[in-house]
Amino acid sequence: MSKKKLGHIPVYRKALELCEMSRAIASYVTFNKDLLKLYKSNSLRDIIADALLTDAILIPQKIAQTEFSASNDEKYRNISFIKIMIKNINSYCTGLERDGVPEKEYLNLLRQEIRSFRKSFKKWTGTLPNSGNMQLP
Repeated sequence: MSKKKLGHIPVYRKALELCEMSRAIASYVTFNKDLLKLYKSNSLRDIIADALLTDAILIPQKIAQTEFSASNDEKYRNISFIKIMIKNINSYCTGLERDGVPEKEYLNLLRQEIRSFRKSFKKWTGTLPNSGNMQLP
């Protein structure tokens, strides 16, 4: 499968949408507006936003690795990793709420995007070889 065809996979497109929304929310809620330097901040909100961005960016990468992998073991590891990232992003939303982000509706939009991604993710994993053996979120 070529990289050009990767854009035609619905779960990959949903992952990119999740990534875009995470980036927008992170830039909105952080005190440090330079997103590349969030990891240097001592602010809990900035640290959570950095983790949110990192995990959201890793999801499309893991989907691509899964699509191009010939090894079922690697595919299962990537799928497990994606499931963990999905849970983490939900936890980051809760963390941002507890840190006092006043615009909870933005976090709820991100949660809706996560639910939409999960549906697409479940469909996609059902198309993979031996998918009946996988436990999904």
